[in-house]
Amino acid sequence: MAKKGKGNRVQVIMECTEHKNSGLPGTSRYITTKNRKNTSERLELKKYNPIMRKMTVHKEIK
Repeated sequence: MAKKGKGNRVQVIMECTEHKNSGLPGTSRYITTKNRKNTSERLELKKYNPIMRKMTVHKEIK
């Protein structure tokens, strides 16, 4: 049987940094998972922002 308990994978919320600073209404957020053991620091990925209609940097929040 598989082990039960706390896994290394956790769900994280990514929020657009450029949109936050622009002052436009709304937010661009994505939910993804990361391996807590391999990446202890906050994630920073380029994702599509549908409000600004371009690829922007999204950083992990919380």
